[in-house]
Formats: sequence, structure tokens, C-alpha cells
Amino acid sequence: MKQAYLILLFIGLLSVSGCKNPSITLSIADFGAKPDSRENASIYAQRLIARLQEVENNNHVTVTFPKGVYHFYEDSAFVREYYISNHDQDNPKKVGFALENLNNITIDGQGSEFIFHGRMVPFSLLNSKNISLKNFSIDFEVPALRQLNVLEVNKEKDELIAEIYPGGNYRIENGRLIFVGETYEIAPVASMSFREDKRLTYLRRDLSFNPESVTEQSPNILSIKGWYQVNETSTGERFVLRSYYRPTPGIFISECLDTFIENVTVHYAEGMGLLAQMSENITLDGFNVSLRGDDDLRYFTTQADATHFSACKGVIISKNGLYEAMADDAINVHGTYLRITKRVDDHTIQARYMHPQAWGFKWAEEGDQVQFVESERMELVDNSNNTVTSIKAIDKPTEFGAKEFEITFSEPLPMEISEEGKFGIENLTWTPEVTFSDNVVRNNRARGALFSTPKRVVCENNLFDHTHGTAILLCGDCNGWFETGACKEVIIRNNHFVNALTANYQFTNAVISIYPEIPNLEDQGKYFHSGIVIEDNTFEMFDSPILYAKSTDGLIFRNNSVIRNNEFEPFHWNKHMFFFEKVNNISIEGNQFENGFDKDNDVRVELSDEKSVILSDN
Repeated sequence: MKQAYLILLFIGLLSVSGCKNPSITLSIADFGAKPDSRENASIYAQRLIARLQEVENNNHVTVTFPKGVYHFYEDSAFVREYYISNHDQDNPKKVGFALENLNNITIDGQGSEFIFHGRMVPFSLLNSKNISLKNFSIDFEVPALRQLNVLEVNKEKDELIAEIYPGGNYRIENGRLIFVGETYEIAPVASMSFREDKRLTYLRRDLSFNPESVTEQSPNILSIKGWYQVNETSTGERFVLRSYYRPTPGIFISECLDTFIENVTVHYAEGMGLLAQMSENITLDGFNVSLRGDDDLRYFTTQADATHFSACKGVIISKNGLYEAMADDAINVHGTYLRITKRVDDHTIQARYMHPQAWGFKWAEEGDQVQFVESERMELVDNSNNTVTSIKAIDKPTEFGAKEFEITFSEPLPMEISEEGKFGIENLTWTPEVTFSDNVVRNNRARGALFSTPKRVVCENNLFDHTHGTAILLCGDCNGWFETGACKEVIIRNNHFVNALTANYQFTNAVISIYPEIPNLEDQGKYFHSGIVIEDNTFEMFDSPILYAKSTDGLIFRNNSVIRNNEFEPFHWNKHMFFFEKVNNISIEGNQFENGFDKDNDVRVELSDEKSVILSDN
């Protein structure tokens, strides 16, 4: 086999050297991989990528997989040190396909299933250009999430009888349930409650899993005693048990240009389905984070977001996707604020990453444009737009793995910027335009779509179906999550919202929640968000809150249809259809309300001049 592989490699190199910029097609079978076997395909991925590293950058290579199931194990996988935004920064990481420093490559699975074992990053794309992934799915043999299917409820005994699924790969130690992965162990500490129809349960959010004891009645059948959920539970309910650990995304993209992902499905990942950072121009077409169809016995997909874009630029397009059963959002687009720790001189500051899951990766380059924000009021500092002339890590030899930087700017810094206050710095160059269209987001925890970028955002023709929290959130936070920043042009149109907000989560004040985190809103003198248009949408809702906005100058809500239903009892603390705090230039016009519109009851405005809110709906 080794001799045949070397012959193929030699022939391939001859063909490349003898032609000018040819298109090359390789098959994973050429490197020894066989579909529908359980042999370790990580070996063949290593051989394939060694071959790709030999190809000249101007050639385009298409790698095909004969359709089938391929298994990838940690043994013989790539071993890498990666710092991945919004994930746990544990290293090293095992990688199935490490596509690094490559150009013009297409990986075409031709409908194959890629099954991973242990704890792995299935695909990493680093420092590469024009990479396409298409026509395959990603799953894991033994997930770190499991579910309890409730078979019996005995309230007198304070006991649940439940079947664990997928079965096996667990043990019980001193009355405590422990999941046994192929290369790791995890004790679940939290759970998500699902109805039999795979929707998250009304009013049941982020339940701790802390029973007094777990015992095994028979294989995969457990007795769970002394858990506070016993009195709230009924037969047929599913509890997805989880930790909050998120070590590895399904697809990791870093410092890449022009990435295309088409007809790819992530069925499970222990972190996010896809995480991209410091990359330019990403297109997702038919990218899914989803179950294996309606008959799938699993109720969960990813441990965190389906897709997440941190400090990217250019254009992000996400279309024709299905995002369901995640433990967090469908999409989150943001940058990362650094907190200023020292003013060195009038042109230089020191600043650091603050969130424990967001550090270690490049923050800026020479020539990047930045601005400064006062954190308590989330207010831009006057005349603070500036240009980076140099940036260097001060806690590491390079930015790789660093938390703190010294940054020098072309223009003098405003005098108020120092470590004496709370100031953040935002990179404006690494901010993208976003199109999120023709997607389905359903039956997931927390929120649907989050956008935090000053560039144009278009969110259109999507179905948001029973998101457990807010369907759309425009945020910004330089105090906790440290996720930038202010939106300047957002168009939300032709979307269909069905019974979002069946539980309360952070920032979920309405179906569409414009909620920057501002500790001192009362003293804020400038607005944070602006330029938001919400039009031609349909809201089917059982409860009142449709739109909440804070610190927003310029918001139009027009030509929307609001239809009430009785699927659930109203519960939300916000009893107003429209609730505004510190806003200006708000217009509500041309909308259709099934049960009418009452300004006195349906609109609440605080900390604002009410004349800035124009209501033409009566």
C-alpha cells in the first residue's frame, strides 16, 4: 500500500510540474481510505494533506470521497495548538483535517458521513485562501451530551425512572452519573428540557442537574432520586444533560480569505458547529446544524452556537440553512473589545482580552482603524477614531496565545483614555457585512440570531420557530462578554416568527431585542445603535413583547403583521408590545394587529423624550 501511495504521489507531482495551472482531482481512495469500513481514516487524511502541501498555489485541487461512512480517530490525527474564540482554551487539540497554508482546494464528500471519535476538531482551515467544503456531514460516535427519556415519575418516592440515550458509555460513581467518552469523562451539571415534539419545554430554562443519587436499575435504565425537577416532570419528557464545557467546534476557520461551505451538515459538536475568526468573506449555502431527520432519537445538536463569527470582515453570507436543537444561538457576529489596562504615553496603550473564552488569537494588524468606548455608559469617546501603527504581545513572544498587547497609534489619544476609568477599544477594520437569509431556526436554547457590526446587516426570509428565547438580538457589551459593537444599518424583513420567547434568558426582553449592555444608562449622552428597519415580517405570538429597544437612534417598525395565538399562557415580565428605553427617532407605522393596537397599554417609553416616538398605528 505504501509503495502504491508513493507512485501516485510521484505521478501527481509530474503532472503538476508539466502543466500550467491545471485543475487536479484526487480521490481519498488514492491514499488508501475505504468507505463503509471502521478503519482509521485519520491516517489517510494525513497522507492527503501532505500531498496538498506539495501542490503549487495557483492550481486548483478537488478532493473527492467515494460516498460512504468514514471514521476518524484521535490516534494518527493531527495535533495542534489552537486558540479558538468563544471556546475553552485547552491545548493541544486533535484535528481530523488540518487545512493550513493552502490555496484553491475543494473537499467534496459526495454525500459521505464523517464520524469522529473522542474529542476532535473535525476540520480546521488556517491561513488559507479559496477553500471549499461541500457535500458531507459531521457527527461523533459518542457525544458528550446525552439525554434522559423519562419513563416513570414517582413523586411520593421523589424518583424518576429514565432511559439514557445514546445508551452505554456511562458509569455511576458514588451515586453520581458520569459520561464516559472514548478519550475523556464528563459529569453533567446542567440540563435542557424538551417536549416529545422536540420543542424546548415552556418556562423550563437552564436546569441544574444535581440529584441526590443515581442508580442503575438495568443497562441504560436509571433511577434518579432527589432531583428538584421530579415534581415538574411528566412521562415522555426528555432532559438533555450537559456540561458547560466547549473545547472544539465542528469547523474552525482562522485568518482565511474566501471560504465556501455548501451542503454540509453538523449533527453534533462539543463546541460550536462552525467558528470563524479573523477571516474575510465566508459563504455558507445549505450549511446545517441539525438532527438526522424527524425520526432521529436525539434531541440535541451542538453544545453551543450553530455558527459564530468573531472579528471577521468582508461579507458573511449564511443562506438556506437549518439550525435546530442547539444549546445556544444560530448565528452570532461580533468583534472583541480589549480593556485598556495602561496608558503608556499619548500614542500608546496596553490592553487585554477579558473574557476567559476569548483570547490567544490575533486582535489587530498595522493600519487597522479603531475607536474607543467608555464601558459604563457604552458611549464612544469623542475624536477617538485612530489607526494602529504597531501592536505587540506583552505576555507572550507573539500574539499567538497572548492576552495582553501594547498598541501604538498614529494620532494622539484623547486625554480621558487611561486605566483610571473603564475603557474598551474596538477594531473597526475587522467588521463584516452580513446576509442571513432563507434559513430555518427552531427548537434551540437561548436566542436565534445575534448581530453586532457597524456594517450593513440584512436578515430576511427566515423562519424563527419556537426559539426558546429572543429570536433576534442586537447587542454590544464591554463589561461581561466583551463582544462589540454598535449596529449602524440593520434590515430585518420578510421573516416569520412563531412563538419565540417561551423562556427568559439574558437580554431577551422581546421577540426582537435591541439590548446593548449598559450599566449606567441614565448618564449616557449618546445613543449606541442606529439605523434599524423592521418591515414586512409576521409575528405569531402567545405573549405581548414584540420589540424592545435600548439606546437606539433611528428605528422603523412598519408593515408588519402581529397575530396572537393560545399555544401557551402569557408569562413575560414585559407586558408591552413595544418597550423603549433611551431612544430617539422611533416610528411605528402601517402595521396590522389582529387584536388592535392600544398606545396606552402596548407602548412604554422610559428615559426618553416621548415626542421622538411616532405612532401612526391606532
